[in-house]
Amino acid sequence: MSTLRPEEISSIIKKELENFKTNLRTESTGTVLQVGDAIARIYGLDDVMVGEIVEFPHDVFGMAINLEEDSVGVIIFGKDNADRLIKEGDTVKRTGKIVQIPVGDALKGRVVNALGHPIDGRGPIVTDRYRAVEFNAPDVVSRQPINTPLQTGIKSVDSMIPIGRGQRELIIGDRQTGKTAIAIDTIINQRGKGVYCIYVAIGQKISSIVSVVETLKKHGAMDYTTVISASSRATASSQYLAPYSACAIGEEQMFAGKDVLVVYDDLSKHAQAYRQLSLLLRRPPGREAYPGDIFYLHSRLLERAAKLSDKLGGGSLTALPIIETQGGDITSYIPTNVISITDGQIYLESDLFYSGVRPAINVGLSVSRVGGKGQAKAMRKVSGKLRLDLAQYRELVTFLQFGSELDKATQDQITRGERVVEILKQGQYEPLSLGLQIMIIYAGVNGLLDDLSVEQVRCFEPGFFKFIEANYPALEDEIQKTGDLSDESSEALKKAIGEYKVEFKTK
Repeated sequence: MSTLRPEEISSIIKKELENFKTNLRTESTGTVLQVGDAIARIYGLDDVMVGEIVEFPHDVFGMAINLEEDSVGVIIFGKDNADRLIKEGDTVKRTGKIVQIPVGDALKGRVVNALGHPIDGRGPIVTDRYRAVEFNAPDVVSRQPINTPLQTGIKSVDSMIPIGRGQRELIIGDRQTGKTAIAIDTIINQRGKGVYCIYVAIGQKISSIVSVVETLKKHGAMDYTTVISASSRATASSQYLAPYSACAIGEEQMFAGKDVLVVYDDLSKHAQAYRQLSLLLRRPPGREAYPGDIFYLHSRLLERAAKLSDKLGGGSLTALPIIETQGGDITSYIPTNVISITDGQIYLESDLFYSGVRPAINVGLSVSRVGGKGQAKAMRKVSGKLRLDLAQYRELVTFLQFGSELDKATQDQITRGERVVEILKQGQYEPLSLGLQIMIIYAGVNGLLDDLSVEQVRCFEPGFFKFIEANYPALEDEIQKTGDLSDESSEALKKAIGEYKVEFKTK
């Protein structure tokens, strides 16, 4: 009987060890302590990161948002009943991934939710590019001054409250005063201008979001637009995440050297969703029950809007946040926060809206702090007089309430002001080219329409535009291309206005 020698035994063991492959895998897990209202408190997960995705049973996912000494607060994504699939004692796993969203050209023309999943019934979004929803804003060295206009197609905005590419311009006003209409008009006006648009609806009725999508389709704007829907039916966690997702989609294009416009409709409801989450997470409430970091909520979002330096491709991301006020009060908490973050505001007034001035922009309270740098020269020439005429008219109308007798100079100022107000009225979804805007404003501020009645001024504009397109198309093209109004162009424009007035009065 042969015996195994020690060296043979050791060689066999070495061979077995060499061929042995371990299938061990370590996982960081935690246990659900409490769940409800799309919020879960978890014990464990000691090494989880803020913003990291965690996995619950039944393919439900959440995002770690609150890191406490003995527990982790997680917001749950998915449908309204997602948190009902989870119960106390369930095991939660780390994924090691920060919340990301699909980005790229595949999203153009699509309607998606806050996580980038399509909800338009047109199949999956095919892209291999993803981007973290939270991202640091470009630093000072990475930016350059705003020098290119973003034309809205709205006369009162482009002339007196110009917006530049890379700017953050707040649209603020009470409900039903036309805030969304200004944003949608601006998106429609970007057709053919190479600006990629993103509209994010936060806490809106589904019917309102459908109406916006149909309007954009009707005007051919969905070809270059992505709509992100976090409707009033969506969870507070989806409403909280939606604007950051929209910004991430826009940043992908901005860092590729393209121009992007993002409309946040609206950040009042975004703040309310965050307040709900914070109170459920038992964070200490502050003013109006908002948490202490409510300012940072919006500043870290809006600071991501920028005009990048040429070294980084020169792309831009323009932000149009919308804020809804109560009773015209712009001094309440959230409005003042966002006003201080943005580069100006377009203030819409209920009284103006109901008196028939639409868009109902209060020019006295509206301002653009940086957009004037990129404004066309021709518009700058005519808008100076425009602001002055409007300001003088408003003062005189207030003075007239005392029933004073007027001299001829004062009467002339009121006549001019009435016609300027009429010129600035504009129908919804009817954006105008820069050339046509400058022509009609030029006619108003230079007194060329003072001999027409207020009712005639309203009828004059559409006919005048048709007359220009038929008889002076080169004039409009020249103003459009150069952005300037030369002496020769001024004379030609004055002549065209005179010719059409003769034709208009004989009708």
